[in-house]
Amino acid sequence: MKYESQQVAKLYFYGALLVFALQIAFGMLGAVNYVAPTLIPVDILPFSVARMVHTNAAIVWMLMGFFGSAFFLIPEETENELYSPMLAKIQFWIFLVAAVVIVVGYLFGNYDGRSYLEQPWYLKVGIVIVALMFLFNVSMTVLKGRRTVITNILLLGLWGIAVFFLFAFYQPANLVIDKVFWWWVVHLWVEGVWELVLAAILAFLMIKLTGIDREIVEKWVYIIAGTALFTGILGTGHHYYWIGTPGYWQWIGSIFSALEPLPFFAMVVFAFMMVWKGGRNHPNKAALLWSLGCAVLAFFGAGVWGFLHTLSFVNYYTHGTQVTAAHGHLAFYGAYAMINLAMISYAMPILRGTAPYNQLLNMWSFWTLSGGVVFMSVVLTFAGVLQTHLEHVMGMDFMEVQQQLLLFYWMRLIGGVVTAIGAVMFIAAIVMRPREETAPRARLAPAE
Repeated sequence: MKYESQQVAKLYFYGALLVFALQIAFGMLGAVNYVAPTLIPVDILPFSVARMVHTNAAIVWMLMGFFGSAFFLIPEETENELYSPMLAKIQFWIFLVAAVVIVVGYLFGNYDGRSYLEQPWYLKVGIVIVALMFLFNVSMTVLKGRRTVITNILLLGLWGIAVFFLFAFYQPANLVIDKVFWWWVVHLWVEGVWELVLAAILAFLMIKLTGIDREIVEKWVYIIAGTALFTGILGTGHHYYWIGTPGYWQWIGSIFSALEPLPFFAMVVFAFMMVWKGGRNHPNKAALLWSLGCAVLAFFGAGVWGFLHTLSFVNYYTHGTQVTAAHGHLAFYGAYAMINLAMISYAMPILRGTAPYNQLLNMWSFWTLSGGVVFMSVVLTFAGVLQTHLEHVMGMDFMEVQQQLLLFYWMRLIGGVVTAIGAVMFIAAIVMRPREETAPRARLAPAE
């Protein structure tokens, strides 16, 4: 490890894995609620609260992973120590405590009514303070050191996350206007600025794992970032179809949403070309597997599965069905969960001062965890198609249709169990002490 301040990233990676486990646990509770609605008493844990914790925990641990990734890669990219490691540690504990308070508040009914933005206003203020601490720290580090395309794109994405979150405070009385700006947070995060963070981290990993020339990587990063912003910003229109906005959004949303798979396809080509051209036999095979898997499943989850129901004349029928849930699960996992797991797999051996360790378990966790999520997504896709047919062609009412989908919900629960097993395997592979005979103590240079 070149820079001592990179050690703060380890704190964020452990915190991310802790919240990741929480997300999986509440996701399982929600899946159980689908097949056995009376098993968990509604006065103890309503389904709405379990879902709320599940989705919010997903956002928190992915952001925590982004923060840790930034604290790890920025010192290397800038060739400087982090501006203030102490500030980074204080930020972590504030963020973690805020996340715990939010979850406990949800369990006791203390939440706002806006999906994904249910945090009370004073906790939103705390999130903004955490974001400002983080942005000040990393921006000062970049300003006093070397600037690269990776740091520029990463900072653009991280600043975008903070800026667009400010719209969470804007709650106009008009419901249509409220939903328009609500999507400025939810959509422009996951289909805009988060993609920039993903591209920057993936580019960093490709340089380290493949040994490819930085100039080649930087050209690809510009292409990916440009297409992500070009398609993602106006692609927001696919959320404006049925909320009371003018009809021209159906054309804008359909056209630009149809182009949104392009940056993800570019990531697939980029990742595999870098591995092919680099030719380096890097010892950390697990990190390389997660990196390549991220590019592939991000393309299918966010790109292909998103395109399946993004055109307005298709979305008219599929809107609000299990097709949306299938897309959401595969896209979030492929694009953002996997890039964090790739970075953790790469960085943790370096931060712990060892050679890559527990790689076989880590790679098995890749196939188990990914297999579970893919199985869930495919099952939910079939459920959504059947739901669309039964509701809009056969004219059956919603609750009657839900009974017809029960088999798919059981299959989704099985996929969830497999996903949970894979998550446990990954966490064990990262936190378990590496065996000395397979992982001798050796401080690896990050470029190795």
